[in-house]
Amino acid sequence: MRTYLTAAMAATFLAGAVSAESVKIGFVTTLTTGAAVIGNDMKNSVELAVEHLGGKIGDLDIEVIFEDDAFAPETGKQVTDKLVKQDDVDFVAGYIWSHVLLASRKSVLDAGKFLISANAGPSQMAGKLCDKNFFSTSWQNDQTPMAMGEVLNRQGVKSLYLMAPNYAAGKDMTAGVERTFKGEIAGKDLTKWGADAQLDFSAELAKAKASGADGLFVFYPGAAGGAFIKQYDQAGLKDTLPLYSVFTVDALSLPKLQAAGFTSVLGSRTTQQWDPTLDNAANKKFVEDYKAKHGAYPSFYGAQSYDAIMLIASAVEAVGGDLSDQDGIRAAMKAADFDSVRGKFTYGNNHLPVQNFYLREVIEDADGMWTTKVVETVYENHQDSYASECSMN
Repeated sequence: MRTYLTAAMAATFLAGAVSAESVKIGFVTTLTTGAAVIGNDMKNSVELAVEHLGGKIGDLDIEVIFEDDAFAPETGKQVTDKLVKQDDVDFVAGYIWSHVLLASRKSVLDAGKFLISANAGPSQMAGKLCDKNFFSTSWQNDQTPMAMGEVLNRQGVKSLYLMAPNYAAGKDMTAGVERTFKGEIAGKDLTKWGADAQLDFSAELAKAKASGADGLFVFYPGAAGGAFIKQYDQAGLKDTLPLYSVFTVDALSLPKLQAAGFTSVLGSRTTQQWDPTLDNAANKKFVEDYKAKHGAYPSFYGAQSYDAIMLIASAVEAVGGDLSDQDGIRAAMKAADFDSVRGKFTYGNNHLPVQNFYLREVIEDADGMWTTKVVETVYENHQDSYASECSMN
């Protein structure tokens, strides 16, 4: 799927070659399967970023080529290869899933292209597999659950049951909360993931309830998150097994949960490095314009995708549109001199953000829409745990 976004913002779809006077960005996400709800939010946010840039970076038109990874590592690698070899893009960005990013990374980096993750944060790429041309506009997987572990300690939770999908990010998420949580892990279930992901959690919920744990920690992104919350609500566990989650209750799942009347989610808390209520000009413009175009709040996936385009724009502008100046582009991206929707952040030696993490609560806004608000800053200027394994200075 190719989307060409030009200065006139006519969103014209073209089949032929585009002028060399353009910045070509390949964007890999999930546009089919049940996970397409995430990919479409990212795509919407990329298109909004291009619109906010007026369709140009300096004198160069912006060309975005969207590709669908179909929620599969092998497909993700195939479309990445296409972007690099056939389309000869200048930047490859996107990637929801850690296993897709891990399968695709060499295709981009071995070709000398820049790779920007707008979501996936596998520990390997923060550490030993760090690369001078790899940057992230999200986080390392462990960081968000590490912040939740700190919250649990402050709240006096003594024991915890863990549930997550059985893939790279799921393992990182449970490792993250276990790294900071000082209480007992009463049990852990890693469930089947992928295009045929497990969506019936009744057996695991029964085990969690029987464990006697003080709380339940879960990581279930996308459609799996909605399925999990529905079953948790129907099981009536809110009062006996409080829920603590990351990447499960978000702007994508909340409208459906609200429509279904699952009020148990109101007041629930999650950790994140971004929130629609963050008080900075870039975030206000992003959230207001997204809501105006799509009738819903953007998700953190969208916020990170928006930032990925703005990061690229800042780097290309810094070298005056000279796309051959890779050293200059790299230095400009490392400087992170752009108006991020999360506010100012810096890059660590491994090119992952050093940034704040917040505790967020699910609320109903003034218009009756379910969303989140920041209630506490858990970490300030937090660097991931794997940066020390990265050989870059």
